[in-house]
Parts: sequence; structure tokens; C-alpha cells
Amino acid sequence: MNSPISAREVKRHKWWGWGLDDITFRWDNKPAFPGFAKSKIGMDLEKLTPAPEPQLSDYEVPASRLGAEDRAALAGIVGEDNLLDDDEYRVVHSFGRSVIDLFRARTGDFARIVDAVIYPKSDDEVQQILAYIVEHDLVAIPYGGGSSISGSVTPNVNEKRPIITINLGRMREVISIDDTSGLARVDAGVYGPDLEEQLNELGWTMGHFPDSFTYSTLGGWAATRSTGMQSDRYGDIEDIVRGLKVVRPDGIVETKPIPGRDSGSSIHEMILGSEGRLGVITECTVRVHRMAENRVVIAYMFPDWESGIRAMHAIARSEVHPVFTRLSDGPETAFSLSMLKEPKDKKGEITRKVQDTLFAYLRKKGWDTENEMCMSYVCFEGSKAQISREQAAVKKIVKKAGGITLGAGPGAIYDQKKFDTPYLRDFLLGLNVFGDVSDTGTTWARINEMHSKVYDTFYAKLEELGIPGFFFCHMSHSYHQGACLYFTFAVPYANNEVMLEQYTAIKHAVQSEFQKHAGTLSHHHAVGTEHQPWIEEEVGPLGVKMMRDLYETQDPGKNLNPGKIVS
Repeated sequence: MNSPISAREVKRHKWWGWGLDDITFRWDNKPAFPGFAKSKIGMDLEKLTPAPEPQLSDYEVPASRLGAEDRAALAGIVGEDNLLDDDEYRVVHSFGRSVIDLFRARTGDFARIVDAVIYPKSDDEVQQILAYIVEHDLVAIPYGGGSSISGSVTPNVNEKRPIITINLGRMREVISIDDTSGLARVDAGVYGPDLEEQLNELGWTMGHFPDSFTYSTLGGWAATRSTGMQSDRYGDIEDIVRGLKVVRPDGIVETKPIPGRDSGSSIHEMILGSEGRLGVITECTVRVHRMAENRVVIAYMFPDWESGIRAMHAIARSEVHPVFTRLSDGPETAFSLSMLKEPKDKKGEITRKVQDTLFAYLRKKGWDTENEMCMSYVCFEGSKAQISREQAAVKKIVKKAGGITLGAGPGAIYDQKKFDTPYLRDFLLGLNVFGDVSDTGTTWARINEMHSKVYDTFYAKLEELGIPGFFFCHMSHSYHQGACLYFTFAVPYANNEVMLEQYTAIKHAVQSEFQKHAGTLSHHHAVGTEHQPWIEEEVGPLGVKMMRDLYETQDPGKNLNPGKIVS
């Protein structure tokens, strides 16, 4: 069990970027990266100096709009130490970690920030807070870890009422575990690493590891329909969360952690993905699994994207049950190889020589190792015998598709570095380059078409804008009927005046292409405000009306995170 903590002890991001200051992206220990960056987006790292770290004192932070009487009443609920309204805490909680949010934060665009951050410790305190907010016509925004890239925690710039962020970081316990049923009751404010640490100590794991794992919470995952890297084995968050407790101004709604539901329209499903519009998720009952005896990530290589997709599809339809399958396309594979560090010892030098020899051999076989070759990772867990059987089966599938097996070495490196990518985005923004992602879910029948058409659209938009850029993609999160395509782009911009316009044009072009080919507006990054323009294409006008009617009926005063999902 965790010891009680105060508001200022709750983990948080730095105000202008991802994570804390002790981790930054370095390029000087990656010999191939400078040349790669110059060839793809014209960025000469040897001649560029990153912008200095932003200083909040350089900007004017608007005063809090929370009146003294309201402040005293809310502080009376949680204690004076657990209501914070100093500038840095208000700025941190006013932005997620989308490109737009980070750009606004780094340039001091504080036109509307939250007025106070409150840290409850119990359901009763949450309900008292919400009841007060509704009665006195304030606005509440629930906040998990602040890792949202869809505008889900960002206040409406036109909101005139005082805005209170509710941070559940003090509610962070694994309350109990039902060993027989494989269920755990968990406070929603627990961060991913803290959750796994508590479970692991007792021999359990939840198995949910999104890219944002280190700076996101269980409640945030449920409120945004998160998906983790290991969803092939452990499921998406809607598979993992079996019961919910949602605190509302007028009471508490609980859903039972049962294996079947025959009770009409699902309240449980209604709450998942609701982004605070229906209340504050304070507790989840989740599926947990005994920790695996062994774990290994094996790397494979394919001559091209189509070969790799054939293998991924075959694995999804086989009797093998991997923890995850991931396929990087040619451009992403080239990017990943450019990120390899300089060998530090003889073993590293030998590994690099073996790689060079292998790539030379593949080129003789006709592989395009610079543009088309695709790397894949497959993770196996279980007993040694089980892993051996599944590895053998996957090796056959890979070979039949024209690929080769590389082994566990590259896979181990991937597993160690899988949560580090957000720091690269901060680094790029400091050099006037915006990097972002757009993800979609699509069927196996349309996955290659989607991949190709989105590429065409991205580069057509760059040509229209007259600017360079780089685009890459991977496939992950395999299902029986399809998979996720996760696109990443990096585009340099000339100055701050054109950045948002260019970013929005590119992002909108990519997102619109998803809809043209029957993809989802996002596979696992929520709706918020950034994906809201496509919600009607996703669910239809009557679907939007149903959601709007639900939110307006349950929150007639628009006090609960208004403006998210549907306007």
C-alpha cells in the first residue's frame, strides 16, 4: 500500500513538455540520426541550437477567476494544502500534451487557463466538490496524468466561469484483489508504474502499457478508452475494466464486475470513453493476471510492407497468442535504425558489424534496406515450452511471408526504450519542427489501401504547402477483423506565426483520409476537441444527437468538462 501524500507530492509533467527535466532526447550519441534528419526534413543538427528551456517567469499568467468565497468553500472540503492556485500548477493543468497544447504552453498562450487545482482523497470529497461546482455554476475538468493529445483536459478558451481541475493523484491504491476471480479494485488516480508496482509485489499484472504509461492513470485510461501496447494478449481498456465507480454531483453510479451484462443499454459502456462528461471515475475493478514465468520480444525483418502485413494477418488468425505484434513500415524502420546509439563496448561493435553484414546480404538478395525493408516485433509470454512452441509457429509464418528472424537482441532494446519517444517531440519543437501522430483502426481487407492513401494525402498536402516533411507508420493492436495503423509525422516550420496553420492543415488532411476509407477517427487517443470535427462522420448525425442529448440531460448546466466529444 502507498503512504498518504499531499497535493504537491503528486507526480506531474513539467509545465512546457513531457515528463520531468531529468530525461531529455540526445542525438549526439546516435551517429546515424543527424544525417537522417538532414536528408528527410533538411534539419542540420550540427548547425542548429535548440531554443532555451522556456521560463514561466517570461510570460504573464492571468490571475485566477476563482472568488475568495468559492476558494474557501472548496479548500474546506479537501484542506488548504490540497487546493493549489499558484501559476505553475494552473498552467500545468491547463494543457494536455498534444502538439497544439505544447506549442501554446511554450509560447505563453495563456488566454484561458484553469483557476485552481483540487486534490480530493475520497469519493465523498469528490461528490462534495462536484455538488458545490454545480450549485454555484463553476466548471469541473477531471485530470489523470495530463498525457492527453486530443484536447480532453484543455479548458474552453471562451469559458467565463471559474474552472476547477480535479486531480485524483492522491487516490492511488490497489484496494483489494480477488485472487479467485482475477479482479482488482483500484483507485482511479493511480499512475501506470505505481499500479504495476503494487500488483507485481503480489505476483499480478494488469498488462496495460500505453505509450503514455509513465505519465497516465487508470481513470484517464478508462475515460478515454485507452489501448496499451500489449492489447493482443491483455485486451483494450474496455476489456480490462470490468466494473466502474463514477461520482456525480447527485450521487454515485457503480457497475458490477460481472462476466455478462443483460440489463438493457450498457451504463458501463456509456461511461467508458466519456471524458468526464458524465462524472468523475474514481475507482475501477480490473482484470489482473498472474505474472508470466518468462517474457521475450523477438525481432523479424520483411522485404516490404505487404509481406509483413501478410505475416501479421496470419499470426492474428493462428493458434498463437502473442502479447503484441508490431510491424514498422519502411520509413519507420529507417527512422528506428537511425536512432541506434554508438556502440559502447566490444559486444556492441560486434553487434553493429553483424547488422552491417546482414544488410549487405539482404541487398544482394534484392531487398531495399533503406526504403522498403520493414522491422517487426512479436512478444511472447508464458512457460519456456509454450514460448518455444509459439516462436516456432511464428517463425514458420514469417518465413512463408518472405521474412527472416533476427532474434531477441533487437527486441530487448525495443522493450527497454518503448516509453521514450515523447521526449523526441519536445526536442523537435525546440528546433521549430512539429512532430505528431494520427492513429486509426481498419479491417485487414483495407489496411494496405489505407496505408497507401494516407501517405499520398500527406505528401500531397506538403506539396500544396510548399514545405518538407517526413512520414512513417506502424501496425499494432491486432484483432480478428483488423488492426491499428499508427502514423507519425515531422514537419519543420519557418516561424511561430505559420505553425498552427500548417499543423492543422496536415493533421486535418490525414484525419479526413481515415474517414474516406472507413477507418476510425482514432484508435486509442480519445475524441476531446481535436478529433471532434470527425465525430459526426464516425457515428452519424443521429449518433451525435444521442450523445448530445445524453450529456445535456445528465449535465444541463454544462458544468462537467463541457465541449468535449460533441460540442
